[in-house]
Amino acid sequence: MTFDGASNTLGHGVGAVLVSPEGNHYPLTARLNFFCTNNIAEYEACIMGLRAAIERNVKTLEVYGDSALVIYQIRGDWEVRDSKLIKYSDLVAELIKEFKEITFHYFPREENQLADALTTLASMFKASKEAEIMPLKMSIYEVPAHCCSIEKEADGRPWFHDILEYIKNQSYPEQANENDKRTIRRMAAGFVLDGDILYKRGNDQVLLRCVDDVEARKILEDVHEGI
Repeated sequence: MTFDGASNTLGHGVGAVLVSPEGNHYPLTARLNFFCTNNIAEYEACIMGLRAAIERNVKTLEVYGDSALVIYQIRGDWEVRDSKLIKYSDLVAELIKEFKEITFHYFPREENQLADALTTLASMFKASKEAEIMPLKMSIYEVPAHCCSIEKEADGRPWFHDILEYIKNQSYPEQANENDKRTIRRMAAGFVLDGDILYKRGNDQVLLRCVDDVEARKILEDVHEGI
């Protein structure tokens, strides 16, 4: 779990992210409509994340935060002297009892990007009590939107034809302008040609074979028949 809290002139916000062993991310964020300091916001963020983990029946948890004061106070390395933080520290101590194993680690703010972004969003965004805000879903797009808007080229060629021609022959479509050519060159960097077969390189460096609609449907049919 990572957490972060912020208190500024725009408002007070907290964010936390639960990350499963498989790498799935579950973001949490909230706006605090009461006065608080940065340290209070950090404790609020940590408690929000701990409660979410308890609700999901998590028993082993590694907690990371970029507030040295909060992390070291929770670990018992530093004494809690601010009277405003004593009750927060006591609450965290109670929540910790719900876990079989839990550890707390300090790490730099630049490594806490997602929780920090959620915190900033919550502190800046003013929503009415009646507003229902659905959870955010973040996708990663590898190619421009217009490349996915057409399932099949008008001339019957596969969607990757222009990229394949550029990689094989360093050629562009006749009607391509300079912007089109730059786009093709940029996209081609993510593909690998092996003989006559074109592969798309994934973020994990796994090569995925590029197929046209007809071949894709045939593969799906074979899979269904196998099932």
